[in-house]
Amino acid sequence: MAEPLQKKLQAELEKYQQLQKELGRAVAARQKLETQLTENNIVQEELQLLDESNCIFRLLGPVLLRQELRQAREHVGKRLQYIGGELKRYEQQMQELERRSEQQRELLGRLQQELQARP
Repeated sequence: MAEPLQKKLQAELEKYQQLQKELGRAVAARQKLETQLTENNIVQEELQLLDESNCIFRLLGPVLLRQELRQAREHVGKRLQYIGGELKRYEQQMQELERRSEQQRELLGRLQQELQARP
């Protein structure tokens, strides 16, 4: 009689482990985005120190291309907006995964109690 309950517990444990893996991937992706955000903020600060007489170059593949200061500032601003949006998206995803993990953890606890209560 405990066999079906044991199988259900194992299946739910696998679901929980999968949620934890997804959460780990989301955390890693968010950390990467935070690094990119920091780098782009530094670039934006450096670009603010320049005037139109300075030459700006952009690395595109293996080639350095000359770019106008205005274009460089716009490009970095757009990247910052994009990264900010992605960070918000990952934060929401992580909150959802944490909520689902907590529900799964509670279910596992109930199943373990039920299994231990059986003779």
